[in-house]
Amino acid sequence: MSITQRRGFRTLSAVALGAGLALVVAGCSAGSGDTRSSDEPAEITFQSWVPNIDQAVDAFNESHDDIHVTLETITAGPDGGYAKMLSAVKAGNPADVVQLGYDAVPDFLVNDALEDITDYVGDSEDLFVPWQWQTGVFDDRVYSVPQASGPLGQFYRKDIFDSLGLAYPTTWDEFYEAAKVIRASDPDRYIAAFAFNQAPWMIGLAQQGGASWFAAENDAWTVDIDGPETLTVAEFWQKLIDEDLVKIEADFSSEWNADIQNGDVVTWISGSWADAILRGTAPDTSGNWAVGAMPQWNAGDEASATWAGGSASAVLKGSKDPEAAAEFALWLNSDPESVSILTEVGAGWPAIADTSEIASLQDAPEVFAFYGGQDIWDVFAESDAAVATDWTWPPLSSTLFASLTDNVKAAVDAGEPITEAYTKTQTDMVAALEERGISVNK
Repeated sequence: MSITQRRGFRTLSAVALGAGLALVVAGCSAGSGDTRSSDEPAEITFQSWVPNIDQAVDAFNESHDDIHVTLETITAGPDGGYAKMLSAVKAGNPADVVQLGYDAVPDFLVNDALEDITDYVGDSEDLFVPWQWQTGVFDDRVYSVPQASGPLGQFYRKDIFDSLGLAYPTTWDEFYEAAKVIRASDPDRYIAAFAFNQAPWMIGLAQQGGASWFAAENDAWTVDIDGPETLTVAEFWQKLIDEDLVKIEADFSSEWNADIQNGDVVTWISGSWADAILRGTAPDTSGNWAVGAMPQWNAGDEASATWAGGSASAVLKGSKDPEAAAEFALWLNSDPESVSILTEVGAGWPAIADTSEIASLQDAPEVFAFYGGQDIWDVFAESDAAVATDWTWPPLSSTLFASLTDNVKAAVDAGEPITEAYTKTQTDMVAALEERGISVNK
């Protein structure tokens, strides 16, 4: 991370604090829960949405006598697990450790829902990629341990591309031309789905196009959701929609699952974690897929982005044993055995700086076989390194996600330009920040 990028994170902290977070953080102190005082192991709960993460929890329990972790599976996102977590904090019976998207950490801080774990993990910064570590640092205090990022790549049906004589599209212009060939090849076939239900996907596309939606400047937030870079991206996808070259459907829906299985949707731009979902959704297509870098707006560029940044492990305010909880959070995301498991089950690209000892990145026969022998981790390592690390998540990201998906869906349903949905989201977000007493630059 450059000095400028580090300053950006520090500015974020100052603005967030100055906008109402200061009182929250001032009331947080490490070790506010009970400390271990008996010979019995500390009992903590961990909430996560990652499939098969129980394997990492089991590995922790087998290697630790003084702490025992019980896993609780939750629904991802603001409409599922996050709401449950915040309600539990208010009720005084929270889980100890929870999985949070990087985008959600400011939200939870504004709601006074996170423990300050600086005293327990603050000296572990060097274990992690700098920009990911900083997603949990506010006013020089640590509130989460980074787990993984979601660098974007394009999963695609190589067998279908090959059968149509199509080379992999390295630019968005080539993607458009490929879309026309694929659409003409079969009345049910599309190059991609336009996933109106996925704000992180739409945000990632804008980020890769050079947009930066939020910045902390002059003790206030600058909001630029409908800037020229974003509108260029929106206009491109509008062209695909208008020409019936993409299928408008929610990803992860039953219809989308069927389209992935039968080859009616032949590409999926998603994070590295999507490998596990793809293998689980369409096992019969093993050997037919490959992964490539995201198409570029300018030939020769290497711009990348993430799916909502990534995710972290945080200790909720009111944890009965924040020290034990922080110890588990750190182990989960830095121990080579655990990180290898997390990578294999689809948690994302590791947040740790040194991945040389992560076994599942060195040799993954089942994964590579699904992609015709391709080592897909090479693609995501390059994508992760190319992510613009100065993207800033604001408070109220849950409001951002809800507004964007609602507005885009409304535009699509009404046959209106999706560019208007981004302009409406700009208005919505400014109003939401101001309603919470957060200053916005006009």
